[in-house]
Amino acid sequence: MYANRIPLYRELEARRKTKLILFVTGDRRGLETQIHQEVIGFFSDHLDAIGDCEKVSLYLYTQGGATLAAWSIANLIHQYCEQFEVIVPSKAHSAGTLICLSAKTIVMTKQATLGPIDPSVNTPLNPPIPGGPPNLRYPVSVEAINGFIELVKSAGVKSSSELGSVMSTITSHVHPLVLGEVFRTRGQIKMLGRRLLSNHMKGKSKIDNILSFLCSESGSHDYTINRQEARDGLGLSVDFPDSEEYSIIKAIYSDIVAELKLTEPLNPALLLGQSNEVDYEFTRALLESVAAGSHRFMSRGHMSRRTIPDPAGITREAIEDRRTFEEWEHATV
Repeated sequence: MYANRIPLYRELEARRKTKLILFVTGDRRGLETQIHQEVIGFFSDHLDAIGDCEKVSLYLYTQGGATLAAWSIANLIHQYCEQFEVIVPSKAHSAGTLICLSAKTIVMTKQATLGPIDPSVNTPLNPPIPGGPPNLRYPVSVEAINGFIELVKSAGVKSSSELGSVMSTITSHVHPLVLGEVFRTRGQIKMLGRRLLSNHMKGKSKIDNILSFLCSESGSHDYTINRQEARDGLGLSVDFPDSEEYSIIKAIYSDIVAELKLTEPLNPALLLGQSNEVDYEFTRALLESVAAGSHRFMSRGHMSRRTIPDPAGITREAIEDRRTFEEWEHATV
């Protein structure tokens, strides 16, 4: 809990000579959250409470999220400090890696990983998932589309008529407006990455090599980059915490895992147990600092067992989830 973490935040601040902000988007299965524009205002509250300072460290755990939200967070933090570093205890993937690119230093534990920044496009026009809910859509990977086109070209398809036939095949499965968004996003992510890296890194070829790998050459969005590869392979400015710093970083992370129950998939039947109904409360994301307290993204509701007859008159058991609260709330203790 936040009260338990405050002494750890202070200790890490003292050791790193910094002001610390923690940002966690949870990846508990069934309760996943992502980086989103709605958190920008809360970041402003924390940074205003801290005030202008020499150094800000962002303790970051995330699977990713909105590219432009990550861009906004990185640029906002830079307005308040001379030095910006990111501390990665475990995962800072996708849009989280984009934030890391803006930092002068990335502090990575042995377990920490970055990842490719090739985004996926999610719109109402994306292909539906057969048998899934009406609003559930396949995310369209920017690099998957590009990879398919490169595969076709490598097979010898080069003429305009043949490529036109390929595009016709693609558009029969993916809406043209989604394809347009895919290629717009591909160009945008490289532009954002280049601008963030250029703030603290010299050498166009070095920046180009980093972006080429993160945007396409890694081969898969699931590829993970450990601290040795981030430092020695990509040339990022990576710092290894000493044993005492690692103990603090790990203690903070362990407390977060326990509070958000990141290792426990949401199981409605298990949550109900022997009861027919239960009220629940889940913490799903965190934004915290010593100066401004704890912002928590919360879900509250009521879960119950129901017996529902199907069209054939056979009854079956279903679990009903009535969500009554789902938003950010603030606490100072």
